[in-house]
Amino acid sequence: MTRGSILEYKEAVRWRYLNAKKKEKGRILDEFVQVTGYHRKAAIRFLRRDGSDQSTKRRGCRRRYGDEAVEALRQVWEASDRLCSKRLQPFIGELVRVMRRHGELAVNAGVEDELSRMSAATILPREGRLRPWRRLGGRHPLSTTKSGSLLKNSIPIRTFADWSEEQPGFLEIDLVAHCGESTAGFYLTTLCAVDVASGWTECMGVWGKGQQRVGSAIHQVRQRLPFPLLGLDSDNGSEFINQYLYNYCRNQGITFTRSRSYKKNDSCHVEQKNWSVVRRLVGYDRYNSHAALECLNLVYAILPRRTSLCQFLPAHDEASVQDQAGSQGA
Repeated sequence: MTRGSILEYKEAVRWRYLNAKKKEKGRILDEFVQVTGYHRKAAIRFLRRDGSDQSTKRRGCRRRYGDEAVEALRQVWEASDRLCSKRLQPFIGELVRVMRRHGELAVNAGVEDELSRMSAATILPREGRLRPWRRLGGRHPLSTTKSGSLLKNSIPIRTFADWSEEQPGFLEIDLVAHCGESTAGFYLTTLCAVDVASGWTECMGVWGKGQQRVGSAIHQVRQRLPFPLLGLDSDNGSEFINQYLYNYCRNQGITFTRSRSYKKNDSCHVEQKNWSVVRRLVGYDRYNSHAALECLNLVYAILPRRTSLCQFLPAHDEASVQDQAGSQGA
């Protein structure tokens, strides 16, 4: 039966049910349950209730946050570079105060208090409605990896489960090509390095993808890290699997491993940062000039504090984060 048919049937038997004696009510209920499939207790409630007094109240908890608070949350979320709710919640109050002080968020004290009281669980469903559908607009990054086979037997393989995530210093590295629509000719690249334990991210623009220039970029990244470099893990491209980098790691006491061929999940940390950091900042255009390289490295110079310290704040205790921030500012 359709819902409309059930309502019509209810109106036909309701008054007879309400005015009937006990035994007659039982027979009417038996008939109603058999015809509609209702549970007996549900049928009793249904027949007793007048259709005109059905509650129109919204189910669930009372709405706690108004439209103004949700719109302010959207602005704060955008300003944080669209952090997930668990990363955004610990410092959303401070971020709101800073944005108000600089005139980037116009809200009253009541809305500020609402934002400060929002939990990660409260932010999460609103974040889902705010988050746009992620598309590349038909553009997909081109693969520029050419296997370096001569040293493969000398460099051990590491899978995504092999390194401990407790000790900082073990980095996944990869090159991101700024080649536009074609890999032909010369173009700049970005060295992306991600610490497996902390998520600390360093990027460095590279003039091409020659092994010495890539090796020099790795050395500069090493000097900028707030912790000792203990290990490197790369894909099987010749820009990494070469004698220059192999000798550098051996002489410096750095563990050097490689991922399995065609297994991108072995380097899942750096693969994620290739998109969330490099592609979102730089895009997919072609760059091949010294001016572009200088601009890339100006952007990357301020990147670690923004992408690492703020985003990974919930994963550290307050004292360790303050110590880390102090060491970076010194």
